[in-house]
Amino acid sequence: MFSVVFPGQGSQKVGMAKEFFDKFEVVKNIYKEADDLLDLPITKIIFEGPDNKLNLTENTQPAIFLTSYAIFTVAKKEFGFNFDKANFIAGHSLGEYSALCCYGALKFEDTLKILKKRGKSMQDAIPTEEGSMLAVLGSDLKVIEDILKINNHKCYIANDNSPQQVVLSGLKKSIDLFSEDLAKLKIKNIKLNVSAPFHCKLMKTATENMREKILNLNFKDIKIPIISNYSAKPSISNSEIKNLLVSQIEGRVRWMESVNFMINEGTNNFIEIGPGKVLSGLIKRINKNVNFKSLNSIQDIKELDLYV
Repeated sequence: MFSVVFPGQGSQKVGMAKEFFDKFEVVKNIYKEADDLLDLPITKIIFEGPDNKLNLTENTQPAIFLTSYAIFTVAKKEFGFNFDKANFIAGHSLGEYSALCCYGALKFEDTLKILKKRGKSMQDAIPTEEGSMLAVLGSDLKVIEDILKINNHKCYIANDNSPQQVVLSGLKKSIDLFSEDLAKLKIKNIKLNVSAPFHCKLMKTATENMREKILNLNFKDIKIPIISNYSAKPSISNSEIKNLLVSQIEGRVRWMESVNFMINEGTNNFIEIGPGKVLSGLIKRINKNVNFKSLNSIQDIKELDLYV
């Protein structure tokens, strides 16, 4: 059994999926439509950058979605792969929107526009440079939670990604102090190049701004359960999915729990559709006994028979 997963912010790079654009007319049409819908040269930003423009959250979110959607479309329409036999679908943060669109719950136009608004709202939630995020490597969630309690740090766990990676959000001053304490304990940590502290209560204004926009989205019924970042449980109810997407903005991304749930329910193959191999790397660290395949290139799709 296989499940399909879609990456989130941090997977982007200038030039991603360019070979798909160059080879397939259907992809050229998708990107042209995106430029028109956003009234923004998102295609140029994706393929030419510069990095600082692509890395603006309001551009990154639609760009990653667009890349995932293009690769999914090519695999399905040009190579004939049937992803409808998936056990579950899931996405990391904005990747949930990619999953919902690729599986027909959201229209392409609506997904593109809502991610542009979501990115802008999250980017603007607190002044630029005031927030920060920190990846902690080599320590599990319980260790990090204990350190936070003991030292009363005003940081928040944003992503529980794997047994060896936890990501925190907070104000820059708090993150800096926490990083110093971790260094004293010889716990490796890396500050992330992001424009805001995502998935914590500092995103409150983003939640307030996006609530009605998300709840008013026109959803179609989804047949394959999507695993929510917020609950780490499957959902097929439109109203439930909408409310979980609202909660997700401030909520912790429970990725390790989500992956373990899918594995416990029979998934033994994971297919990551989108730029980079971040999710495949995390899945490998969560459980070494499952198979995974990242679709980044045309050659990757040609090798997909073993997984679908």
